[in-house]
Amino acid sequence: ITLYLTSGLSKGVPNGGMAQFQEEMRQQLETSMHAELDKLLDTATGVDKEVSKKDFDGFKKLFHRFLQVKGPSVDWPKIHRPPEDSIQPYDKIAALPLPDSLADSLNKLVVVKLNGGLGTSMGCKGPKSLISVRNENTFLDLTVQQIEHLNKKYNTDVPLVLMNSFNTDEDTKKILQKYTHHRVKIHTFNQSRYPRINKESLLPVATDIGMTGENADVWYPPGHGDIYASFYNSGLLDQLITEGKEYIFVSNIDNLGATVDLNILHHLVSQPNGKRCEFIMEVTDKTRADVKGGTLIQYDNKLRLLEIAQVPKAHVDEFKSVTKFKIFNTNNLWISLGAIKRLQEQNAMDMEIIVNPKTLDGGQNVIQLETAVGAAIKSFDNALGINVPRSRFLPVKTVSDLLLVMSNLYSLEAGSLTMSQKREFPTTPHVKLGSSFTKVQEYQTRFESIPDMLELDHLTVSGDVTFGKQVSLKGTVIIIANHGDRIDIPAGTILENKIVSGNLRILDH
Repeated sequence: ITLYLTSGLSKGVPNGGMAQFQEEMRQQLETSMHAELDKLLDTATGVDKEVSKKDFDGFKKLFHRFLQVKGPSVDWPKIHRPPEDSIQPYDKIAALPLPDSLADSLNKLVVVKLNGGLGTSMGCKGPKSLISVRNENTFLDLTVQQIEHLNKKYNTDVPLVLMNSFNTDEDTKKILQKYTHHRVKIHTFNQSRYPRINKESLLPVATDIGMTGENADVWYPPGHGDIYASFYNSGLLDQLITEGKEYIFVSNIDNLGATVDLNILHHLVSQPNGKRCEFIMEVTDKTRADVKGGTLIQYDNKLRLLEIAQVPKAHVDEFKSVTKFKIFNTNNLWISLGAIKRLQEQNAMDMEIIVNPKTLDGGQNVIQLETAVGAAIKSFDNALGINVPRSRFLPVKTVSDLLLVMSNLYSLEAGSLTMSQKREFPTTPHVKLGSSFTKVQEYQTRFESIPDMLELDHLTVSGDVTFGKQVSLKGTVIIIANHGDRIDIPAGTILENKIVSGNLRILDH
């Protein structure tokens, strides 16, 4: 975009006319984009056409804003640490007594899970939420169990809403039939479908509205910041408000620590009307593993989410520092439904655009314009951060994470995972499994049973390694099978502060 808008210099545009030239270029790009989108719409029919028109209306707004952006979205000297009272420690909120009846508060709540992702990074086909993570239970199973437990215990009606993408919708809907007799109402709505843009021409790559053949990879779901518009457009937002719902608790479906917290919910609903908090972001203390996570800052007298993509290159190391920016966003968010409706109708939802470059299978360079759900925090009144325990951030992004949550480090009750009381230290071990373990299927064949990890601090495994039954890992364990070697850890082995390398294979005879 910078090349387009500054190309006037090489065309001999006088400096005084530069701003006018850039504005003309923007208008020309926007007109061309609208014409291409209209052509794509002409290839759609019926319901498809209606849905695509709504999606394209949202995309046009995003593309318009993209063309207006001039340089980095933050002015570094204007960044300040948030005021003390804008990020509350969880302990302070948890210290307040809960009311005798929590049912009233729970009946105002809707749980929303971000369910747009596929399991491809873990070598699985279909929605990531359908991967088994514990005792044959999938992410979705555990979520349903958690909410059903709440509804039974408090005699309430907390519904579950899944924000699907066009990648996950069909498979998810098929599986939802199995929960028909569970005590939890389940609704779904779809994220928008936006066209990927050719990096050179800044026009859509798609040739028609279809999603097969050469059009298979020319569409994308535009990040979880799309939740506000797609939730509103689906009609579900208004339906839930009519049913008396006031807040949503939003989180990634692969974060097993993101359960409904009654202390935070009570804090939300017990605020006096004039001070009603419209947005709570759960943050937690940063470790060296979290240096890229978004953080909360004070900017123009508002709480704001700062993502690494917005940071000028000269300040990236400062952003990653654990001393200056001590917390990061868990993406567990509590948001007022009424406020979402108001901001959508006023077209006042302000989120920074993330420009995500991609290369398609055929080698074509494209960009996709995205937004992040937490970035809207600055649009809401009385927004607040709550510094929660690390246990509320337990994402399963890799097979290494999966090993942790499948192990005896955690116990499972009513769909919720909690750190075992038998572990002396509440910290999670650092686990790094090598490329032989990247896919869930490969990983499953390499463990006859999940090792005892109660006393583990650090595990690194590299190369062709398998584990027998009832292996115990303690302290720091490093196992490295060099290329061509294989290491079989025998059943019943106890490895404590050990490095195992070379070739170790025990054969039956």
